[in-house]
Amino acid sequence: MKEEIGKFIEYLHVEKQTSKNTEVSYERDLKKMCQYLEEQGVTSAKTISATVLNSYVFYLEQGGMKPATISRSIASMKAFFAYLYKQHKIEEDPTEKIKAPKIEKKLPSILSTEEITQLLEQPSGNSPKELRDKAMLELLYATGIRVSELISLKTSDVNIQMEYLNCIDAHKERTIPFGKKAKEALKNYLTNGRPRLVENEECNWLFTNCSGRSMSRQGFWKLIKSYGCKAGIEAEITPHTLRHSFAAHMVANGADLKSVQEMLGYADMAATQIYAQMNQSSKIRDVYLNTHPRN
Repeated sequence: MKEEIGKFIEYLHVEKQTSKNTEVSYERDLKKMCQYLEEQGVTSAKTISATVLNSYVFYLEQGGMKPATISRSIASMKAFFAYLYKQHKIEEDPTEKIKAPKIEKKLPSILSTEEITQLLEQPSGNSPKELRDKAMLELLYATGIRVSELISLKTSDVNIQMEYLNCIDAHKERTIPFGKKAKEALKNYLTNGRPRLVENEECNWLFTNCSGRSMSRQGFWKLIKSYGCKAGIEAEITPHTLRHSFAAHMVANGADLKSVQEMLGYADMAATQIYAQMNQSSKIRDVYLNTHPRN
């Protein structure tokens, strides 16, 4: 079955043009399933039944896995066996009646505009590192891009004069505007910070670590948590917090969902609907607080 898994991952990469993260996730889930099945004496995809797969799902549940993780594993299984059925490797799809566990949908964590201001004001010095950190935080909140996209930016991806950046992922390129605050921070960093961090003139990364090499996600994660503590923000802060805050604040201030969807790079409008729901809940609470006589 390992050979079929390898061919399936290749199919995703070539035919579906899935992202590397998706391929790694699918392969990890399927190899874990394969290991379990082999331990049960099941080595051929043709002999796999819904009963066997249900026992695997039960095994995951008994192992204390979270519903979201189990749901992802089931999605990987469904995609794999649908592929095998399409390729006529199996006569029927054993995952058709397997249902994923219900997942409690949690609202994304966002910061208030006041907390965002406190956070962005933390790197206030003129050292190369603080100029870089200021530019990164301002740009992250100004555009809502992912941290992986932020640290992958090249100097050629940013047009400071026209105030926009080009963000390129595995499937498409999108152009995202940014405002005066981010522009000011970027200009200051590129003039007074980056030249002191980057000695190699051939380096084209926009943001680097203090050694002049490409920055890691873990490095930026530590950076943002440190500034969150300095700002006195008690809520858990991750790079994605700024992405969610960007979207929620844009919608709250009148941005249409389609534009926010395009800036975030979501393929499906449904992913953006949550910000409209958050905004509606906030409005209802404001109305209640301002009008209920016993408040």
